[in-house]
Amino acid sequence: MSLLEIDHISKRFGGLLAVNDVTFDVGDGEIVSMIGPNGAGKTTAFNCITGLYPVTSGDVRFDGVSIVGLPPHRITALGITRTFQNIRLFSFMTAVDNVMVGEHSRMHAKVWDAILRTPKARREERAVEGHALTILSGLGLERYADMYARNLPYGFQRRLEIARALASGPRLLLLDEPAAGLNPQEKNELMGVISHLRDEGLTIFLIEHDMRVVMEISDRIVVLDYGEKIAEGSPAEVRNNPRVIEAYLGSGATTQMHTARSTPLRPANPADDEGERPA
Repeated sequence: MSLLEIDHISKRFGGLLAVNDVTFDVGDGEIVSMIGPNGAGKTTAFNCITGLYPVTSGDVRFDGVSIVGLPPHRITALGITRTFQNIRLFSFMTAVDNVMVGEHSRMHAKVWDAILRTPKARREERAVEGHALTILSGLGLERYADMYARNLPYGFQRRLEIARALASGPRLLLLDEPAAGLNPQEKNELMGVISHLRDEGLTIFLIEHDMRVVMEISDRIVVLDYGEKIAEGSPAEVRNNPRVIEAYLGSGATTQMHTARSTPLRPANPADDEGERPA
């Protein structure tokens, strides 16, 4: 059964058609990856799904209900959360506080409860902190709970973003370049984290440039080029699609694509739609 349905969506910025009549779905419990060369429209599609950009045409349905036109906080409350390619943590807040912020949509205490520190507010804060610590522990971050986010190693900052996204209790997690800037060991650990989250029932949709990561963890792959979907299928089908190979890696790259499971491959310029990845 499809949890997320993208139905002929297009997004236009003035004279630029960034996403052009794209249709695909993400099944409940799947890991689906979106790949494509720089400027292909991947992050724009993400932003349309999460309500940051209004779609120009088409429909986005979550669990059978249209979410087009809903603001991002309403979409989050329905069960869709995301991370960003460029880390957006609260640098001078602790790791546990960053995760607690992600639980805001699930909190029920009123403003005056927080101001007056009522028993209701204190009970809820203790519960939220306990849940945040549980999430951090599940991602191997419990030892960093009281450390400022800016002081965490880069790979753990990436993981902390995932922890914050999990805090709202999503059914669908969108990851925008989760492996950007990670070393090989960190990428292996990330793949373990993503696979574990799926095993626990979470549906995951991600953008990623690292072909080894994409090929090893994805159930299906969607490929965009110049805003259009040019392929969709299993990793094996995409790996052997000549149009995908030419669009994503350039002509003559067939042999490289076949070795993606053992060698991380990247396009000549691995910057995403929103900017270059960190060194």
